[in-house]
Amino acid sequence: MFAKPIPGRITAGAEGEVVVLLIGMRINHFRGVHHWLPVLLAMVRMLRELGRDKGRGLLGHTLLTGSPRTYYVVQYWESKEKLYAYASAPDMFHRRAWAVMNRREKKSRRHVGLWHETYVVPEDGYESVYADMPAHGLARATGVLPLEARGRRAAARFAHRSSAN
Repeated sequence: MFAKPIPGRITAGAEGEVVVLLIGMRINHFRGVHHWLPVLLAMVRMLRELGRDKGRGLLGHTLLTGSPRTYYVVQYWESKEKLYAYASAPDMFHRRAWAVMNRREKKSRRHVGLWHETYVVPEDGYESVYADMPAHGLARATGVLPLEARGRRAAARFAHRSSAN
């Protein structure tokens, strides 16, 4: 059930720019469960939908909680264009969920907060190292490499350029 640690040090196998979407919710009033539970379930449904259609561009994700009130997802995407395409696709659940949320906004706002942040990170703007643990985060989304493939020091990993550039 749990991934076994990979002995030693590894780095993410990402090439080129990385698109990171942080998206989440905050429960403002626990008693308003009929307002915030559908939002939480919609997040899970969208991740399942994206998992069934790899062509949509989601490379991987990690579900996190910051407290009993806050839940969020770190998502890694192939490109911002694929992220935008999913968000606006009329045949995908996100568009319907967003329309429902907008209709209920005045009532729901007091009970649940929503947020997202999107980052497009150039190839020389990220680096990673994972020591004695299973692939996580970016490495889980893009694959792993031995640390030496990108450099033992952070500066070397930041300086990495893929052959596509």
